[in-house]
Amino acid sequence: MENLKPKRISLELSVGEVAKRSGVAVSTLHFYESEGLISSWRNEGNQRRYAREVLRRVAVIKVAQRSGIPLASIRRALEALPNKRTPTADDWGKLSKLWKEELNDRIGRLIRLRDQLDRCIGCGCLTLGVCPLRNPWDKLSEQGPGPRLLDPECGDYTTHM
Repeated sequence: MENLKPKRISLELSVGEVAKRSGVAVSTLHFYESEGLISSWRNEGNQRRYAREVLRRVAVIKVAQRSGIPLASIRRALEALPNKRTPTADDWGKLSKLWKEELNDRIGRLIRLRDQLDRCIGCGCLTLGVCPLRNPWDKLSEQGPGPRLLDPECGDYTTHM
């Protein structure tokens, strides 16, 4: 008769096991850890060990990244969870709603950029002085050519030549 002993489920995973099960490179896991997105501890042999929940955390990080969410936003969201716990389904619902708003804002900016780019291509770069893409925040250009600096004494822009 076969040995029907139940297989022991380890509560901790090595970095290699996490990489294999999550489909993420070991170097990526180290990066996530350095960025505070996941955490580990060292065993007696000084080897990294991760809680099993790290697999869900890595999955959330990867899905968010694939959706275009910057790591800084992911970090802020994960840090906001009580005791930095692994996100639950309810947490994911809240995070995805927040991130959906960020993505909609970014989509709006990209659409405006695309539309401006169409006009830019039509001008053939003959209007650099008024191009909204080349230097959209250059308010000082209205004062004419030459360098402009903030005068710390009066808090106003002045010409220095």
